Amino acid sequence: MKHEVIVVGGGIIGCTIAYFLAQAGAEVAVMERDHVGAHASSAAAGMLGAQVEMSFPGPMVDLCLASRRMFPELQHELWEQTGVDVELNRAGMLRLAWDEEEKKRLQERGQWQQRQGECAHWCEGDALWRDEPELSRAVKGALSLPLDVQLHAPRWLKAMELRARQLGVQFYSGMEVQALLMRKGSVSGVETALGSFEANQVVLAAGAWSAALARTAGVKVPIVPVKGESLALQVPVPLFNKTYFSKGCYLVPKAEQQVIVGATEIHHTFTRGVSAEAIQLLLSEAIRLVPALKESTFLRSWSSIRPGSSDRMPFLGPVTEVGNLYLACGHFRNGILLSPITGKWIAEAMMGKKNPVLSSFSLDRLGVDTGADRREVVKYDSN
Repeated sequence: MKHEVIVVGGGIIGCTIAYFLAQAGAEVAVMERDHVGAHASSAAAGMLGAQVEMSFPGPMVDLCLASRRMFPELQHELWEQTGVDVELNRAGMLRLAWDEEEKKRLQERGQWQQRQGECAHWCEGDALWRDEPELSRAVKGALSLPLDVQLHAPRWLKAMELRARQLGVQFYSGMEVQALLMRKGSVSGVETALGSFEANQVVLAAGAWSAALARTAGVKVPIVPVKGESLALQVPVPLFNKTYFSKGCYLVPKAEQQVIVGATEIHHTFTRGVSAEAIQLLLSEAIRLVPALKESTFLRSWSSIRPGSSDRMPFLGPVTEVGNLYLACGHFRNGILLSPITGKWIAEAMMGKKNPVLSSFSLDRLGVDTGADRREVVKYDSN
């Protein structure tokens, strides 16, 4: 069987790329080894934090801001076409400081973001606690980011998947891609447990598993798995509306008086499950930040594997050493936020549109040898 485009990976990145490609008229198949959204996408807290984690200006900030700007229009379309409410919470975020050193850093961060024209302001003391009465009095202050909002990640994923299906995207669940097929220096399709599928173009959007698949085409993509553990609490009454982001944890209020507490960072592991140590740490930090959370009820915990890179920037765009192969991986914990801009830019690149900004997210930026090594290819198409 042959497809015009095969997207490997059925998370939010793969689904959004498929949506934009189908919208442009391409015939697209998405291949997912488990079920759509089985991994990091469904486990995400749904923060659209274009500013909250950015320490200095640069291409990553610009990418995040451009993607955040796309959400209102996309949300409107997805609601109209699918009827899925993604539970967008527009209350904003607070980046919190526990000591004077962190306070100084966050104030400086707010200043350069203001110079870039973004909305950010410092708040502390009575002014802060008047608006956030449940916040610990030990907090030295907060950088308020009203345009960093959040949504329900699984609902966003479901809406995008449904819309992609409406546009004709074919989804293969339980379809594990084992290798990329090669012909004369270009990718010609994929090999699966159920046989070979040909394609004119292939996109690797398989999260932390993208590196292993890239190696089957002789391409070295420096992505490592980063395990994240989170938990959810039920509060008897709503305690806060904004998302709280501190050095020790983040607290994301959701519908039905639930609060997501996240997240640990454990590098270089694909192991599953949530440790007792992680639960203890997250609960301790959450109660430290909002003491009233000690009255909450523990609901559940979960873990996921996120794709990390050394500079915490994704790999986007065509692979220069191998024809017909595109990368859309390494988003770490910004997959939900970056899904719109990733989908749009990758689709445009595959349609032949030049985008010089993509060079900032290419494999070449790290200055390491990522070139093709044919000895690593698992399987070739010899035709």
